[in-house]
Amino acid sequence: MSSRALADPELEQRRLAALRQVRQLGDPVLRIPATDVTEFDDALREEIARMEIIMDEAHGAGLAAPQLGAMRRILVYRAPDEEHIRVLVNPRIIWASDETDVDVEGCLSIGEISVEVPRALTIHVDAQDGDGETVRLEAEGFEARVIQHEIDHLDGILILDRTTKEQRRQALRELRSQA
Repeated sequence: MSSRALADPELEQRRLAALRQVRQLGDPVLRIPATDVTEFDDALREEIARMEIIMDEAHGAGLAAPQLGAMRRILVYRAPDEEHIRVLVNPRIIWASDETDVDVEGCLSIGEISVEVPRALTIHVDAQDGDGETVRLEAEGFEARVIQHEIDHLDGILILDRTTKEQRRQALRELRSQA
């Protein structure tokens, strides 16, 4: 939670309202692989705009369409030190470095739980933007981690699938105690 939200009750109410729109662990839609987007139209651009608003108001680093119940390969994220939100439609990791790093990740679909997840330090991604234009990017560090996390959502994979059995059990215990 950001300190901004703690200091401003209105921002905290908007964060909670945004989080209520995000599918949570146990919802079967989070386990179904998303399908490719084939039509790049106003409806797609509206869906992307909605995703950007929800991600921002929920204080997330990224958001994938399945987290909102849309089974389409769309993700939005904010790269470190950038103001604008990036959009990747039909993203595919075409190369990942052998060098990995383990770091703590949270997820808007798993409440206040964080677990350690190994990720490639550098990735190359092919995708499209909201207009269907080709996007090719190289990402490293935190940006690469966020993109990999969101692409996992597009493939029906959660951070609990990527962590150790011990951390998964502990996270599930914490989630049950919060329920």
